[in-house]
Amino acid sequence: MAYTLGIDIGTFESKGVLVDGEGKIVATAARPHEMLVPQPGWAEHRADEDWWGDFVFITRELLGTSNVSSNDIKAIATSAIGPCMLPVDPDGQPLMNGVLYGVDTRSEREIAELTNQIGENRIMKVCGNALTSQSVGPKILWLQRNRPEIWAQTARILTSTSYLTFKLTGEYVIDHYTAANFSPIYDVNQLNWTDELTAEIAGPNMLPRLMWSTEIAGHVTPEAAVETGLAVGTPVTCGTIDAAAEAVSVGTQAAGDMMMMYGSTIFIIQVTDSPVRDPRLWYAPWLFPGSHASMAGLATSGTLTHWFRDHFAKELTRENAFPILAKEAAASALGSNGLLFLPYFSGERTPIHDPKAKGTFFGLDLTHTRGDLYRAVLEGIANGTAHVVETYRDVGHPPVRVLAVGGGTKNEIWLQATSDIAQVPQVVCEKTIGASFGDAFLAACAVGMARSKDIDRWNPIDRLVQPQKHAVYERQYLLFKDLYQSTRHIASALGRA
Repeated sequence: MAYTLGIDIGTFESKGVLVDGEGKIVATAARPHEMLVPQPGWAEHRADEDWWGDFVFITRELLGTSNVSSNDIKAIATSAIGPCMLPVDPDGQPLMNGVLYGVDTRSEREIAELTNQIGENRIMKVCGNALTSQSVGPKILWLQRNRPEIWAQTARILTSTSYLTFKLTGEYVIDHYTAANFSPIYDVNQLNWTDELTAEIAGPNMLPRLMWSTEIAGHVTPEAAVETGLAVGTPVTCGTIDAAAEAVSVGTQAAGDMMMMYGSTIFIIQVTDSPVRDPRLWYAPWLFPGSHASMAGLATSGTLTHWFRDHFAKELTRENAFPILAKEAAASALGSNGLLFLPYFSGERTPIHDPKAKGTFFGLDLTHTRGDLYRAVLEGIANGTAHVVETYRDVGHPPVRVLAVGGGTKNEIWLQATSDIAQVPQVVCEKTIGASFGDAFLAACAVGMARSKDIDRWNPIDRLVQPQKHAVYERQYLLFKDLYQSTRHIASALGRA
């Protein structure tokens, strides 16, 4: 029997699967880790402990529990949170913690300066994206300015999947989909690194080799085989960002298909038949030549449910906390008994791109309960998601089919509120494990064990969540947008002493 291995490194947890040639999951494994927040606005992981350490642990766990021989694993694909910024020395050793994706807003000054220096229209023309907290280029510039001793030792800048692939194969590579987030040093028209817009940031010699996601980047080295238990010479794909692998896992393929990922953040990918250029959204080449993707994401989503549990449900065990909180939220009325919640706990990404936005509970009185507050959190995230869906409609690309995936799909209140407020039906497939399953499928495609259309057989539809119309939600959504606009000057002025 032939198998493929897929492993995904998430914000708070890593997951892995072994899948046979028919798409059956024969083993799963997971390992939690923390997101480090050294100071407000920063978000980091430890490359060796959290990324590579999790990969090694999960691989050995999968091999041990499945009794599958490593020689029967025909290909490996990885995905991870991204885009990240990790400087490494000439030997590929990390020089600091990996700086995470758009939840890390430390390069706010560099974003403003580069945008002013180059011009937003020129950046959009070359890169397809405005500079935001999701952009890696400004974070590299932040590194140069604020950590000169590290910059002096830096040989290359990697992202999370690049580091995993390097540890497995010794090759420095990155897929085009991830590279498009390295604005302003990636040209989406030429599909190549560029110093046309600025020579101030890292040159092409410091960046990984560009590939498509299902291309084979290299093979497992003897050193990696010793650490992981994998067979020497096993093919390893280039890899991609977790959200892209998640989209693949539920069959996001045709133009108009929209993946809505319920994870630590809400992340959205819509496949399009042509590039969508709008500063409120992100653009990237899709995983395969000739295809395009339009992306959006909230800064905090599932992260907020963890925050709420850890601070307002301390007496509950981790195993029981979310089921009990969900039951309490279900007892609260639609609209959370008059509460309105802004989910901007790490600023906000799309569509407002405001790193100074703040989180808010509005409308509290002495009658409100913990269930009301938790429901308000879920509805606030749903309002933020509806704001993104509205933006897609504004630019002429309303979703044709929405495919929901991720751990949050198990939260029926969150799922239904999103459909109701955004007014979109959502398809939920049988397998919601997400990116690691998508990785295993991409690995199978890379070595000819599967074709792209086979995903519908690998992961058939389980159910459909239909939107319902509620006057309270229609009113709440308008108030949600108005509350942000009315208080943004106050949020910008707030800060820690």
